[in-house]
Amino acid sequence: MFSKSFIMAAFGAALAITPATRVAADADGLVGGIVGGIVGGAIVNHANKNRQPKRTVVVRQRSSSAAYSAARAERRQIQASLNYFGFNAGVEDGIMGGQSRAAVSRYQGYLGTPTTGQITEYEKNILLGSYHRSVAGGPDVARIISKHRDGVKGVLIAQRDGEVGRMSGGTGYAGMPMVVSDAVDEIAESSDPSAEQLLQRSGFVQLADLNGDGNTDYILDTAYSGSSFWCNANQCKTLVFASTADGYRRNDLLLQNPQPASFECSGGICRVASQAPAPQPAAEAPESDTQMVSASAGEAASAPAVPVFNTVTRRSSLGTFCSKMNVVINANGGYTTVSDMQDPEATLGEQLCLVRTYAIAGGEELIASVSGATPEQIAQQCDGLGEAMKAEVDAVALSSAPEVLAKVNGFISGSGMSPDQLETTARICMSSGYQTENMRTTLSGALLMVALGQVPYAELVGHHLVTGYGTVKRPKRAGEWYDMAVSALEQGATPVVAAADQPERPALLRAAVNRMNGGAQQGGAVPVFTVAE
Repeated sequence: MFSKSFIMAAFGAALAITPATRVAADADGLVGGIVGGIVGGAIVNHANKNRQPKRTVVVRQRSSSAAYSAARAERRQIQASLNYFGFNAGVEDGIMGGQSRAAVSRYQGYLGTPTTGQITEYEKNILLGSYHRSVAGGPDVARIISKHRDGVKGVLIAQRDGEVGRMSGGTGYAGMPMVVSDAVDEIAESSDPSAEQLLQRSGFVQLADLNGDGNTDYILDTAYSGSSFWCNANQCKTLVFASTADGYRRNDLLLQNPQPASFECSGGICRVASQAPAPQPAAEAPESDTQMVSASAGEAASAPAVPVFNTVTRRSSLGTFCSKMNVVINANGGYTTVSDMQDPEATLGEQLCLVRTYAIAGGEELIASVSGATPEQIAQQCDGLGEAMKAEVDAVALSSAPEVLAKVNGFISGSGMSPDQLETTARICMSSGYQTENMRTTLSGALLMVALGQVPYAELVGHHLVTGYGTVKRPKRAGEWYDMAVSALEQGATPVVAAADQPERPALLRAAVNRMNGGAQQGGAVPVFTVAE
């Protein structure tokens, strides 16, 4: 097994990353290079060329000022839409510089159109239409966001499919009727697998013409959810959807290992067949939530054979958690505020997902500037950072924040890398970790950022201690990380989340932590006072 010093020596030789540079939308962007075939440094390309003389520009503005203003306003809207969907275009100034063109390229790549960096009329219509549709909200938008693996970006795909005449609003998952799709969501909500994961499990959905009307009927076997919510000791509920002239009728039936021949249907009404076929050997239950525990011999002799279940809690992915959280946020009309906060843990969950979005976007900008390396190669390198910092990440749940940061500072001293290199590596690896669901990598990046002086990133550590993603759930320990981050914000430190998006975030975080821990936290919590002006 490689020692930590050997791993960091490899990192020091492999990663030569210069500091991330904040650029406006009219800068010509970041250009990447590979050092030693691995992640290279992002550098600023100072190529602000061929500016027109000021006098010429003034004349042009006078001759067509109205047209120029309209065009610039439209470009601002394009930049705002790109930023909304996570394609970081920088400052929304109406000038399509390098960063904006890079954002357009990423948008084009996501849409599946040629990545030219120059937005076409077709692509612009999809982008702006999706933006206005998302901002307007409504049940259709909420459904799209909840069901798409990329969350709000799914609105772009739905808009694109609508543009070319495909049906995206009248059907649910995989083209199934909406009532069936809603049932998939219902099953997912009461079990750990997401709806998308359930649909990938062979046998969860069966198609057949059960009532002989020539239309497709649907069978959902809830046993594949691995949840005792849908099952008793011997059988699980099967949801049968039989077609009728008015749509589909749902039938909830108890059955083990259902097959199309297991049912007799007349119109929309189905029942278990009187002579159901012998059940086939059941496939191994995928990651079941329930384990059977046998009783002792003495207990078995003195009591009837009653099955005993020991439930095991499994976590869904953070991406799935945030997709569901986005639906709630959209349904509530926005993020929770200090005045309307009811559930402090849910409020902190909202903020985790918001910070995650910013961390991914910031890292993607740097990753896009690295030439010659694929995201997979970068993720592999970042996984190495997570392994190298295993001891520091494990200490988060066991030690105080100062003790953890002392370990991280020791790690930094032995890394052989400059603070600027480590900071850029941390930003890239936080983004990569969130995208690949490697929370150890993400926490490694966050700890490095805090130790390097970017104290507001302590908020991320607090969020993970509250939710248990990447570490053991420790809400009490999370308090000192939140306090560290909020105190830095109150003293004017650069926030992780743009202040304009949520100006009251520091007060919201402090109020949520205090309520979660049953009052003012010990050790340096600063009270919040509202003073009338």
